[in-house]
Amino acid sequence: MIKVTNVHKNFKEVKAVNGIDLFIPKGEYAALLGPNGAGKTTLVEMIEGLQHPDSGEIEIMGKGWKDHAEDLHHIIGLSLQETRFIDKLTVLETLKLFASFYGLDKKRILEILELVNLNEKRKSYVVNLSGGQRQRLALGIALLNTPEILLLDEPTTGLDPTARREIWDILMALKTANKTTMILTTHYMDEAAYLCEKIVIMDKGQILAEGTLEQLLSKYKQGEVISFETNGSIRENQLPRNEKIIQSIIDPAGNKGEIIVGDLVSYLPLFLAFIKNQQLALTSLECRKMTLDDLFIAMTGRHLDQ
Repeated sequence: MIKVTNVHKNFKEVKAVNGIDLFIPKGEYAALLGPNGAGKTTLVEMIEGLQHPDSGEIEIMGKGWKDHAEDLHHIIGLSLQETRFIDKLTVLETLKLFASFYGLDKKRILEILELVNLNEKRKSYVVNLSGGQRQRLALGIALLNTPEILLLDEPTTGLDPTARREIWDILMALKTANKTTMILTTHYMDEAAYLCEKIVIMDKGQILAEGTLEQLLSKYKQGEVISFETNGSIRENQLPRNEKIIQSIIDPAGNKGEIIVGDLVSYLPLFLAFIKNQQLALTSLECRKMTLDDLFIAMTGRHLDQ
């Protein structure tokens, strides 16, 4: 459905997208993960046809934007990072406006109201909607033309957990019913893991890794994490070392950090003895299996939201 081949996009001296290859088959949900400035939005905007690559090729169902823009507009639904509506239009009037661009009838509008759970708000002015309701309206507009490909740029940013879950439920129902293909950009690891089969980790305009959650954790940095805080300062080179330690990252202040290990049982006693010998006290200690966020830290040395 989507094929990206060696795509580059620069903004003056900034390499926003630096030689990316990406393949998304029909019916797959793919998440683009990365911090601000990773190149996610630029890549998606090129797939949407809003920007053009400096070099490389992008094909949507075998077609390029240069010669097939009209056809592609009818098979893609998109929701941008920020959606502005006309405040003094109602939800129903807003949907009618966008439906008119596709020549759609009232039946489709009513279907969308039900799908995104806004039927009770159809007469409400957009300005009076909550953040979650506005995001559901934006999603409804993206779905009006029954798109085969859905492109969503951080659709749940700033929403509370309940509102985020409502968006997730809509997207999962859509996948089951219509076999829709989707690319989702997000800062939320749990969102990517819940919604998407394919996870693509980006940083500095490049793809660092891609695959299912299980594939990524198995292939790149399989292990367990010790996350801790202390009442004093330590340096990374002071930590005890053995063959099971994979990586360690200490906060600049020196009072908290994370250690990725291959065998928690053998390393944890060494770490606890080290804390005792340093005459420190643990104010927080958590031991867990690796997550996507841990994987990103292992690859880049920083958290996803930094």
